[in-house]
Amino acid sequence: MNIEKFIANKITGAVKDKANISKPIVKIAIIGIVLGVAVMILTISIVSGFKKEIIKKITGLTTHLVITSVNINPGNEQDPIHIPADSLSLLKNYKGITNVQKTAFKNAILKTDEENEGVLLKGVTKNYNFDYIKQHITEGSCLQFNDTTSSKEILISQVLADRLNIKLKDKLLFYFMVKHEVTDSASNETYIKSEQRSRKLQVCGIFKTDFADFDNNLTYVDLRQIQKLNYWDDAMAGSFEVNVKDFEKVDELKLELEELLGYQYSIRSVKEIYGNIFIWLDKLDINGIIVIVLMIIVAVINMITALLILILERANMVGLVKSLGMNNVSVRKIFFYVSLNLIGKGLLWGNILGIGLCYIQYYFEIMKLDSVTYYIDHVAIDINWLNYLLLNLGTFVVCLLMLFLPTLILTKLTPIKTLRFN
Repeated sequence: MNIEKFIANKITGAVKDKANISKPIVKIAIIGIVLGVAVMILTISIVSGFKKEIIKKITGLTTHLVITSVNINPGNEQDPIHIPADSLSLLKNYKGITNVQKTAFKNAILKTDEENEGVLLKGVTKNYNFDYIKQHITEGSCLQFNDTTSSKEILISQVLADRLNIKLKDKLLFYFMVKHEVTDSASNETYIKSEQRSRKLQVCGIFKTDFADFDNNLTYVDLRQIQKLNYWDDAMAGSFEVNVKDFEKVDELKLELEELLGYQYSIRSVKEIYGNIFIWLDKLDINGIIVIVLMIIVAVINMITALLILILERANMVGLVKSLGMNNVSVRKIFFYVSLNLIGKGLLWGNILGIGLCYIQYYFEIMKLDSVTYYIDHVAIDINWLNYLLLNLGTFVVCLLMLFLPTLILTKLTPIKTLRFN
C-alpha cells in the first residue's frame, strides 16, 4: 500500500471518531449520495417502465403500421382497399415485419332493453394477434372462428358491459347504416344507396385494458360480418395492420413500405395516429433528465462540502506531511482516495435502496395509479441493469471531476502557516 492510500485510510477511520466535527457532515454527504442515487434509479426505472407499458398497450390494442385508403372519411370507418396477392406476400415476408392482418371498423347502435349506445366494431380474422387482449380478458374467451361461416360472436369491454348491464352469453342487437353502390337496371346508372341493417351477436368474452380510448366503445367481431354488411368481397378490408419486430424501426419501415407499395395507399405509424400520447411520453424523458441532473448537483454539493470540511479539519496534518517532503500532487491524492471511499459507500447503499425499491414495486405493485388518467393502474418499473451501470458510472465520474476543485485549496496551504497556526 502506498503512503497516500495509507494516510487516506487513517483519515477515513478517524472520521468515525465522535470528537471530529466532520463526522456529521460526512454522514450527511453519504446520505445525500445514497438518496440521490436511489431517486435517480427510481426515476429511470419508472420513466422507462411507464413508456414501455404504454407503448405495449397501444401496439397490443392496435398495431405498429396501418395501411388504408388514401381517401379520408369522417369518423372511424374506412374505404375498402385491396392489396394484390403478390404484393401482400412480399409484405408478409419483408424483413422486420412479423405479421400482416386484415381489419375493418364499423360504427353501430347497440340497442338494449334500457337504452341505446353508440359502439365501434373492429372486424378481425382468425390470424389476428389476440395475445395482448387475452391477457386482459376478465370473463369468457376470444372470438372463435369457423372456416365456412362468419362467427356471430362479439368481444366487448368491461366498461361497456357495466354501463349497459351486459352479461356473458347475452345476445345483443346492433343497427348499422350502410352505403353502397347500386346500378339502376333501367337507366344503367350507378348511385349510392343508404340502408339500415341489423345483426344479432352473442357476447363470447369481456376484456378490461384500463385504456379509456378503447374500453369506452371498442368491440371485436369477425371481419366477415363487416364485409357482408358493406357488400365487400373476401379480399377487401378497411385496413391492413402491420406488426414489426423492432418498435424503434417503425418510422424507417414506414418509408420503406411506401416505396414498396407505392403511394396509392396511406401508411401511418402508431406514433402518428396517437401523436399526442407519444409527445407526452417524450416529455417524460425530459422530466427524468431534469430529476437526474438535480440529484447529481445535490450529491456533488454534499461531497464538496464534506471534502472541504475534512481538508480544513486536517490543515495541520497537511502542513506536517508537506514539511516532511510530500508534494501537492501526493497530498491531493490523499483526499482523492478519501473521496473515492465516501462516493463508493454512497453508490453502494444508494443502489441497494433504489434497486430494492424497484424490485418491491415490480413484484408487488404497491404504488397504484388512476388508470383513467395514466392508462395503467400501477407504477410500472423497467429493471434494466445497463441503465443502472451507466447511471452509476456517470454519477461516479461527475462527482470525481467536481471534487478536484476543492482539493486546489491544498496547494495554498504551506507548512509554515499551518504549523504556526497550530
